[in-house]
Amino acid sequence: MSADELFTAAKAAMSHAYVPYSGFPVGAAIRTPEGAVHAGCNIENASYPEGWCAETTALGHMIMAGGSKVSEIAVVAENMPRIMPCGGCRQRLAEFVTADAKLHLCDMNGVLETVSFVSVFPRGFTLEHEK
Repeated sequence: MSADELFTAAKAAMSHAYVPYSGFPVGAAIRTPEGAVHAGCNIENASYPEGWCAETTALGHMIMAGGSKVSEIAVVAENMPRIMPCGGCRQRLAEFVTADAKLHLCDMNGVLETVSFVSVFPRGFTLEHEK
């Protein structure tokens, strides 16, 4: 599956977003090193902003399917080209990404830019103590 196909999975997931409060639908798709794709959308609730992000939903799908690593991520938002995962999602993703994981930044037509995940989250929180 190409980056464009990962984008298509993210865009399809975005169509299921539940965003009655923000009106800001987001879709994400992640690929494991084995090639499995898991997608998710953002889901809000009345205790806004206590919903969850598209990346979080995709990670939940991956974990429930038995996955443990992420090699690629595509994120798309209807209202913002090149949307980046929020800080919380960057930390969540950092728990699972491979060292060479790619992040595809999209608009509604496809991938606009691909960057390394580590370039957008170089020093995430870890419980390992540096010496």
